[in-house]
Formats: sequence, structure tokens, C-alpha cells
Amino acid sequence: MKKLLFVLFMLPFLVNMLPGSISANANKQEACISQSEVAFKNQFRRLWIDHVLWTSNYISSATTPGAEDQKQVLTRLLKNQEDIGNSVKPVYGEEAGNKLTELLKEHIVIAGKIVDAAKNGDKNLVNQLNKEWYRNADDIAAFLSEAIPNLSNEDLKEAMYMHLELVADDLTASLNKDWDARIVAIDEGVTHIILMADAISGGVVKQFPEKFK
Repeated sequence: MKKLLFVLFMLPFLVNMLPGSISANANKQEACISQSEVAFKNQFRRLWIDHVLWTSNYISSATTPGAEDQKQVLTRLLKNQEDIGNSVKPVYGEEAGNKLTELLKEHIVIAGKIVDAAKNGDKNLVNQLNKEWYRNADDIAAFLSEAIPNLSNEDLKEAMYMHLELVADDLTASLNKDWDARIVAIDEGVTHIILMADAISGGVVKQFPEKFK
């Protein structure tokens, strides 16, 4: 249900990535898409899919008694945030790429604290950390909407909030050992992040078409 609601929410968002009307421009856009645009969008999508999957792997490591790979998985997850930041540096520059990495690493650090608090049953701390997590999501949305004028702050906030909700579903299912629910949360998380990544990369391409000829 969450996946369906998000798809319906994102449809007008994604349509706005296309210049002009769909009927007049769809064939032209498909015919004119460049290899550099395809490569950028595919790379960006892959990085955000990795973001979801390595976050889920971290949840597995952190909530499985006796798991010994938590440090290594966290290192890989944090590297993913660097990779996402690095992916926009050719367009927005070193400072902007580093800022995005910083915000995303904060997103991961807070999530890790939420995992620990939830494992310990500390609901008050979870609630406190959740406020920080959503504040960070607001910061990420504000940063991206300022950098990419084609994307609205409110749309990006909605997308980030959905991501947080699906990660929380993954964690709750893991702690409850509800493996069917966990599979649903991960599947929906991947579907959601593909839509979000495509909307962001589409906004970048629309803003700088000359860089993707």
C-alpha cells in the first residue's frame, strides 16, 4: 500500500521532469537521450539502491545476536554516502558534493543510534532521535531543492519522509522477527528509492542539459 501511494504521489513529480507536454516531447526525448545522461542516471539509481540495501544489511548486523560484521557493514554504508556526494561533484562542485555527503552521513549516524535505542527498548530515546532524523531529512531536502530548482522542497521532504518510514518498518520487522514484513519493507524501500533517485537525477539533467550531451 505504501509503495502504491508513493508511486501515485511521485507521478506528477516525475512528469514535471520532462520539458513541455508528454505528448509533444516523449518521442523526441527518447530519441535524443545521450549516453552520458543514461550513465549518470543509472549510476545515481545504483548508488541509492545501495543506500537502501546496505542500510538494511546494517540493520541485520546490528539486530542479529553474535553477528561480527557490523563494523565492516557500517564502513561500507558510510562509503556509499561519499559515493553519492562524489557523483554530483562534476555538476555542482567539490563543496556541494562534500556537503551532501556530510548530510547523508549524519542521516546514517542518527539511524544507527535509533537502531541501538530500539534494541534496548528505550522508546523515549527513539522518539528523541526520530526528531533529529526528520530534521536531518528536512536539511537534505532543503539542500537538494536549493541546488536543483526543478525540484520543490516539499516534494523532496515527502520523498525523504517516506524513505525514513520504510527504514523504520525494516527495523521494526527485524526486531519482531517478522521476516515476511521485513521483505515487504525492503522491496518497497527499493522501489521508492528508485523513484526518488530518478526524480533527482532527472532534475539535474533538466538543469544542466549541456553537461549531458
